[in-house]
Amino acid sequence: MKKMLKLVVVALVTLAFSAVSFAAPATPATPATPASPAVEKSEKVEKKAEKKAEKKVEKKVEKKVEAKEKKASKAKAKAKAKKADEKKEEKKAEKKAETK
Repeated sequence: MKKMLKLVVVALVTLAFSAVSFAAPATPATPATPASPAVEKSEKVEKKAEKKAEKKVEKKVEKKVEAKEKKASKAKAKAKAKKADEKKEEKKAEKKAETK
C-alpha cells in the first residue's frame, strides 16, 4: 500500500513539474490572422486607383470646360466680326447715298 501511495505521489509531482495543470481549462485554438501588410498594400492600391479615377474625371471636366470656353470665345469673335461687317456695309451704304 505504501508503494502505491509513493507511486501516486511521484506521478503527481512529476506531472506538476512538467507543467500539466488539472484545474486550468484548455485554451481554445486561435484562428490564423491575415497578414496586415497585405491588407495595407491592397488598401493603398485601392486608394491609388481611386485617385487615378478622380484625376481622369477632373481632366475630362476641365477639357469640357475648356471646350465650352473656346466655343464661347469663337461665338463672341464671330458676333464681333458680323457686327463689324454690318457697320462697314452701313457706312458703305451711307456713302453711296451721300454721293448720289
